[in-house]
Amino acid sequence: MTAIRLLLVDDDPLVRAGLSFMMGGADDIEVVGEAGDGGEAEALVDRTRPDVVLMDIRMPTVDGITATELLRAREDAPQVVVLTTFHADEQVLRALRAGAAGFVLKDTPPAEILDAVRRVAAGDPVLSPAVTRQLMRHAAGGAAGTRRARARERIALLNDREREVAVAVGRGLANAEIAAELFMSVATVKTHVSHVLSRLGLNNRVQIALLAHDAGLLEEQAGGPDGH
Repeated sequence: MTAIRLLLVDDDPLVRAGLSFMMGGADDIEVVGEAGDGGEAEALVDRTRPDVVLMDIRMPTVDGITATELLRAREDAPQVVVLTTFHADEQVLRALRAGAAGFVLKDTPPAEILDAVRRVAAGDPVLSPAVTRQLMRHAAGGAAGTRRARARERIALLNDREREVAVAVGRGLANAEIAAELFMSVATVKTHVSHVLSRLGLNNRVQIALLAHDAGLLEEQAGGPDGH
């Protein structure tokens, strides 16, 4: 099995050392580089070709949000998991909108951080349904008005089935759960998710969830077909 190539980006050398030591003990993960600032990330990605980047949000020169946007805009973009000390920090929300595949807290148990890297490398977002709901609530304060109108314009590009899948993703359901609920195969769910990402120009399922919430789709479903 090919090892997951991991790049660490954090301005705290002690944090980097701890993460490197932790990851180095896993047979299926290889730390291919370390950076102390987001401004170093692109050059390191060019040299090391990581599958996943563990990215601190707060760094003195180029922050993790800016670095995430730059990396995710690349044709060969690695997956990005942001590191934070807060569960529902506004900066985390911005990083997810920039294309991060999820986030982990810096005090997360080592086994869970290892699992997060593996899941993201496999294409799964690192957000539990509970954390997704928390972020959705956090986003709601700035989701009214202009943001909701823009989100509804984008959602209108989807057909009915794609819209149903987008809502299910927004609720934090896994592919198998969506398949069971909407009476389709897991392969068909994956196809619909891919179509949603392509039609809307999104990077990952987390961004689908955020857009579905901004458009008010989750509220409509909770209130019935007419949203009441």
